[in-house]
Amino acid sequence: MPFRVDYGFLSRRLRRELKAATLTDADNMPSPPYVNGTNRVAVTNLPTPDYYHYPWVALESVTRTHPGGVLVVWPDGQHLECHPLWLRENCPGPDGINPLSKENDLDVTDLDIASRVSNAFLEAGALVVEFTPEARRATFHPGWLRHVADGVHHPFSLLPNPKPWTTRDLQIPPTHNGSSVLEDDEALANWLHDLLETGLARLTCLPRDSHVVELVGRRIGALRDSNFGVTWHVSVDLDPNSTANTNARLPAHSDLPSRETPPGFQLLHCLENTVNGGQSTMTDGLAVIKHLQVEEPDVFRCLTNLKWTFFNRDANHDHRWTGPVIDKGDGRIPWTFRAFHPVRGFPAMSQHEIGDSYYSMQRLGEIANSSEFQIRYELEPGDLVAFDNRRILHGRESFNSQEGTRQLRGTYLDADEVYSRMRVLRRAIMAREQSLGLSNTMEDEDD
Repeated sequence: MPFRVDYGFLSRRLRRELKAATLTDADNMPSPPYVNGTNRVAVTNLPTPDYYHYPWVALESVTRTHPGGVLVVWPDGQHLECHPLWLRENCPGPDGINPLSKENDLDVTDLDIASRVSNAFLEAGALVVEFTPEARRATFHPGWLRHVADGVHHPFSLLPNPKPWTTRDLQIPPTHNGSSVLEDDEALANWLHDLLETGLARLTCLPRDSHVVELVGRRIGALRDSNFGVTWHVSVDLDPNSTANTNARLPAHSDLPSRETPPGFQLLHCLENTVNGGQSTMTDGLAVIKHLQVEEPDVFRCLTNLKWTFFNRDANHDHRWTGPVIDKGDGRIPWTFRAFHPVRGFPAMSQHEIGDSYYSMQRLGEIANSSEFQIRYELEPGDLVAFDNRRILHGRESFNSQEGTRQLRGTYLDADEVYSRMRVLRRAIMAREQSLGLSNTMEDEDD
């Protein structure tokens, strides 16, 4: 029977994305476990330079190329040209990929730059090459090669695509059960999916304990320390070291723009909220960018090109960084917002540009805080909201601190931690399902 992956235990949307990230049913069929019709081989055990379990996508042909590499082709026409030095570096075994660490233990200074492929052929659909002058033979998993050909090795290929939103699309954060996320990896994967796609996601029904935000954060990865500590409180202080620890309104902003790399994600857990006012607000920076690019290109140009020096005003810390209010980033989430007026200090531009910069920041604030782009919602005790600090502009309305208490606990994570956790969860899910499918296929063949 064909090898089919059953995604029934996942949410419908995550099932669709996992199927899209996996090859077709035909590609997922393992190569017949015979070589030359006689010797049974464990094709699925062929080592790869990582911890993923790749479907056996048998190659159709291989030809040597002029630089001494190879061109491999699959039956559906997909192809990949492999440079000889890259293949040599990824050879399984000593002076190549260590089978335990899965890392390359060949120092590039020890690599023979003259290495070429002297012979190449297919064996059970896998690529086999022989190198000269080393006289070394290596076999490469066709599924691993295919994932490179399909671009699945790129940093964001296994992550949900961000979907910009306005208040027409979203009125409250995507919401999940907090207890389930703490206990179950499927629930965690679904929550992180919404967090990466929408830029924010909420948990409800969590215990109202100060350590819960750390428990949730460590379910994802390592927490990021700052001058506020690994975890920190948001409440009204008599001697505040941040505007957040007052009862004042906080307009749409991002945290720690005074850092070279602001935190990727922020978690805020509500312990108590009995005040009048203090609604939480969220704005999708990607939607604001899209609007500015089309409707106000001059404002967009100023925000992305004119620079400011940001610094935090703290008796014991002095962090500074210079950059534009909207900073172009890595290409997937292409913008880092440095938008927090209390720590914006000095213009790093010519005098004749300063007026334009102030006007552009004013327009950004008007748009980001408008009813078209900004959602408002109540943060209830036991709720935890997570959001992309470099994409989502968060804030709150003012509140009366003389009547009632508003107490939150927060922490930061680097974006790398969230991305890594999502990839590992998907890897585990896909490996489990592929393993079950392969086992069923082998059992059918034995029958």
